[in-house]
Amino acid sequence: MAQRPTRSLKHEYELFVEQEIENYKESVPRGVLLSIGDEAVSLLSAEPQFALTELLLCEEVDRIIVKRLRLPAYDSWRKRRVKLIDELRRPEHWGLRPDDVLVRALPPSSDGRVLVAGAIDEVSALYLAANGCDVTTLTPEVEALERVMQAAIGAGLAGRVHAQLGNLASWTPESQLNAVIVNPAALEGLSEAERERVIEVLQTATKDGGVHLVQTIASVAKTNGDVSVEELRTRYRGWTVTVERSNGSSNGNSKTFMARKGAA
Repeated sequence: MAQRPTRSLKHEYELFVEQEIENYKESVPRGVLLSIGDEAVSLLSAEPQFALTELLLCEEVDRIIVKRLRLPAYDSWRKRRVKLIDELRRPEHWGLRPDDVLVRALPPSSDGRVLVAGAIDEVSALYLAANGCDVTTLTPEVEALERVMQAAIGAGLAGRVHAQLGNLASWTPESQLNAVIVNPAALEGLSEAERERVIEVLQTATKDGGVHLVQTIASVAKTNGDVSVEELRTRYRGWTVTVERSNGSSNGNSKTFMARKGAA
């Protein structure tokens, strides 16, 4: 068991280095990259070897860039990373409060699987990933997907965040879930029949004791396509349901719907 975090940190470090190299390549003119390529050829030609392959050349270019960027070695990076892990687990680091619905609904878990659908930002996904959850984020927008993954890489959490392009109507759970976090917009884009089917699929895929959160929802639907608290109460009969004012909201009609699946 003691080796598991080490392997995870090693993977995070490799992702960190890879991202820094790619950022550098995109930030410099083509002439700079060509000069690095020439330097790599010169260095490799001075070493005894059978053949100068494209793979060897690419690896040497990356090594030169790492030196230029003065990226820390794994051991140095690991020491700093271990200190940061505890900070990332704190709700306050992500702009959350200890009494936020999300924090109370989902205590830290080392093996929890969570779906975050249609979130307006990456806070929920990164907070849960930092606390050990394996998080799938689902969004129909390429820009949102890229934003989540860049944020996950920057926080060293890319190994626990899996961004997918799509919507709830097209997505099928591949394994059981401990939690589902949904922005109402992800449901409001569906017909009533699609919404019923999607919720049923997610309920079936959720483990006993698992929780579903629908964040910042109106108490009463304003249009036919809106999701209301009353509709959700109907869909979640048999679950333990609570409805709370959304954190930080000055609108008394803005609610967070939480439903917990009872043990069979």
